[in-house]
Amino acid sequence: MSHVYYKFFSKLNYAAVTFSGLHISLHDLKSRIMGQEKLKVTSCALQVTNAQSREEYTDDNALIPKNSSVIVRRIPPRGVLSANKPYAISQTVPVSGTSSGSQTKPTADLAGANAPEEDKIKAMMIQSCRYYDPAK
Repeated sequence: MSHVYYKFFSKLNYAAVTFSGLHISLHDLKSRIMGQEKLKVTSCALQVTNAQSREEYTDDNALIPKNSSVIVRRIPPRGVLSANKPYAISQTVPVSGTSSGSQTKPTADLAGANAPEEDKIKAMMIQSCRYYDPAK
């Protein structure tokens, strides 16, 4: 049995993926890592880099030799930040009786919203305090 040793960028210890043969494709390696770590394909994608040469593997058909060490990073899945996503953070509606004078429309996924970081932070602060509004 052959092994490829991997570790996440934020962790200290390596884990191993076991396979038969001299090489494993990048696609198969990512699938096995996702399975071992119990990661969902819809929640993140993996970026794999050679631990010695710091070369990033980009082609899913790339062959990684046995006994190699790689560093893995979780990245957002492709296509999450599309330009046609609704931008609901900046939509404000004046509401009488509130302390701020305006109310931001709630957004279920602030992290994935297509908005500047400052607007996301403001929306998060407003949405987190809405439950404790003294006017209610």
